[in-house]
Amino acid sequence: MDVEKLYAARLQATRARPYLATALFALHLVESRQVPTMAVDVHWRCYASPVFVDRTPVEELAGVWVHEVSHLLRDHHGRGDRLARRLGLAGPGVRLRMNIAADCEINDDVYGEGLATPSGAVLPSRLNLPEGRLMEDYLREWQFDPTDPLLAWLDCGSGADGLARPWELGPDGAHGLGPQKRDAVRFRVAEGIRARPGETPAGWRRWAEEVVHPPQRWRELLGAALRSALAGAGAGDDYSYGRPARRSAGLPGVVLPSLRRRPPRVAVVVDTSGSVSDEELGSALLEVAAIGRAVGGRRDQVSVVSCDAAAQSVQQLCGAAGIELVGGGGTDLRTGFAAALRARPAPDAVVVLTDGQTPWPEAQPPCRTVVGLFARPKRVREYDPDYRPDAPPTWARVVTIG
Repeated sequence: MDVEKLYAARLQATRARPYLATALFALHLVESRQVPTMAVDVHWRCYASPVFVDRTPVEELAGVWVHEVSHLLRDHHGRGDRLARRLGLAGPGVRLRMNIAADCEINDDVYGEGLATPSGAVLPSRLNLPEGRLMEDYLREWQFDPTDPLLAWLDCGSGADGLARPWELGPDGAHGLGPQKRDAVRFRVAEGIRARPGETPAGWRRWAEEVVHPPQRWRELLGAALRSALAGAGAGDDYSYGRPARRSAGLPGVVLPSLRRRPPRVAVVVDTSGSVSDEELGSALLEVAAIGRAVGGRRDQVSVVSCDAAAQSVQQLCGAAGIELVGGGGTDLRTGFAAALRARPAPDAVVVLTDGQTPWPEAQPPCRTVVGLFARPKRVREYDPDYRPDAPPTWARVVTIG
């Protein structure tokens, strides 16, 4: 195999896409006559066919290098495995469709600007598909014919779809990268992209942001934060004479109350100011219904406060459909806090659903506080480089919604 030709192509790929240099040089080259073209495994080995290398120009080989390493950086093998388990998919035909969908995700913005498009590259436009989608979108919304002669030859290895091939060296083979080293390579590439965002396509910028700040399952986090607040000391605890304390036996003639656990009370403050969209208010209603389930179905223990610049209403939760969210003006959730804490009996926890563009109480409330923060783009002021937007107070447990 003409190794020098391949190395020259990798150097050209590095010059065209310098932000991928760390990943390109992390690949270990392996000669294989069983590979149709070039392929990668999950352990960051790159398999190359000598025949393919001989008949392919250096300019196109550079594009193939970038294409193959993109499969690994974007974790197509892990995403393919997770999707197959979730949808109950199995078989080589399914994995080929995953490979095609992954190619469509990569190829719509990887070529051009110094990087030649390899002959036979699968582009979304070639399959009459829209550009800019993810692999999962292509798989869910469109069907690919694995018998199509333009597609049946595709095989980018287990690095593209998660299915091990007979010609791969496997986890015990030489020169493979372990999980920690793979993550380190991804993180270094992502940091390089974020440092110079103007030189990279939108798809790569989106990928880099998700690597550095991975998306979280905010519904689970919000539920966990609420359960933690309700399980804290004092939440839901009250004294009752319904069952005397055992200490009463040591004090003849005196009846002492016992500490009993009751369903916790929750006050939900919903930001209804003009900066909160109707879609976000709908999401807030869904969360209110979920909070009602979290307190054991005792909806009478949940109250909802609509608040913009002033607290508009305090309603008991009978059903999410019966909650009327009133507002549309400015924002000052301090009045919402005050209305929630004035309720009798007092709440054990306060949940605030807001976009965060509000002043906050200076003093910590006497109960646990959970803030569900609607996602917003970062705000900057060109004339004030030291500007930092107001953040929720440190005494609140904050979960980003969306």
